[in-house]
Amino acid sequence: MRLGEDFFHRDCLEVAPDLVGKIIVRILDTGEEIRLRITETEAYRGTEDKACHASKGRTPRTEILYRESGVIYVYLCYGIHWLINVITGEKEQPQGVLIRACEGFEGPARLTKKLQVDKSFNNESFVGNRRIYICDDGEKFKIKTDKRVGIDYAGEEWAAKPWRFILDK
Repeated sequence: MRLGEDFFHRDCLEVAPDLVGKIIVRILDTGEEIRLRITETEAYRGTEDKACHASKGRTPRTEILYRESGVIYVYLCYGIHWLINVITGEKEQPQGVLIRACEGFEGPARLTKKLQVDKSFNNESFVGNRRIYICDDGEKFKIKTDKRVGIDYAGEEWAAKPWRFILDK
């Protein structure tokens, strides 16, 4: 069952753990379908969260964070890796969830390479998308939390938040 806008129209701290265990589906131009189980996510919550891109204010780059739930936010990390996120919560209240890993593809850059995701997906939506979507196959998993990765620049308080959600095998 495909996830609809109502799934994403919740606080990122609810959506992020609920995405763990779901299936991301990518349909390539050739018609080939790639299906991967999401094993790790991270939540980024508003202008107060110093690790969230919106903490620096509303800019052309961060404008997408203010969009409606379910919108895809793809950005370039370190100038070489595409990372994929989904916007959550209320429109005009910037927050989202980074999809960090799927089974067999640990790390957000490896994941987007496998899924062949690039900037062309930015500003699309997971809802009703023909190229990429997320579905629920009904399986339930235990989830553990940990601090987010690679955000020391945000300061101790924000780096230590247990806003990374991991499938507990």
